[in-house]
Amino acid sequence: MICMNTDKTLKTGTTTLGIIARNGVVIAAEKKATIGYMVDSKVARKVYKLDDHIGLTIAGSVGDAMAIVRMLKAQFKLFKMERGPITIKAAATLLSNILHGNKYFPYYNQFIIAGHDVRGPQVYSLDPVGGGSNLDKYYSTGSGSPFAYGVLEADFKENISTDEAVALAVKALKSAVSRDIASGGKGFTVVIIDSNGYRELSDQEIAKYN
Repeated sequence: MICMNTDKTLKTGTTTLGIIARNGVVIAAEKKATIGYMVDSKVARKVYKLDDHIGLTIAGSVGDAMAIVRMLKAQFKLFKMERGPITIKAAATLLSNILHGNKYFPYYNQFIIAGHDVRGPQVYSLDPVGGGSNLDKYYSTGSGSPFAYGVLEADFKENISTDEAVALAVKALKSAVSRDIASGGKGFTVVIIDSNGYRELSDQEIAKYN
């Protein structure tokens, strides 16, 4: 039997973020996945669609995150069949409960869950044991988050438009990529969620903000 030190084999490098705009939310991430000092992938996916009005960003162990993504997608489908689309607050509460219920064998992740419902655009940040916050208009997670936060703190303004939020997200990710060795890869993933639903921007659309 081969025993592995999971602390050293986790994929840990990441920069993700979520921003509340006037009429929607923007969630985004870079694409480098690392294992220690090795680049595991330059095109890793760190932003996931959970429903037509909800998205999730992941930072930490990919295996743990994929288990969460599959679980939430299934739960949201069941909820929709019985009661209609789940609210963003209920979705965040469900994720918090799942994480807290596994606190002795935790998921090694930070999450940003965001979306748009009758209450408007919302963003929640959750730690590995379910602690969460939705008091701020923007959040960032992962090893590059200190650099992203520097840009977000300096440039965010109240009542920001969705277009301005995308530009700010790209600027913050570029700052993280330039300083955090575990962030990078080939381009960014940027998603807008508003009253029209979930839309991932193409590489050509993102390039307009570079």
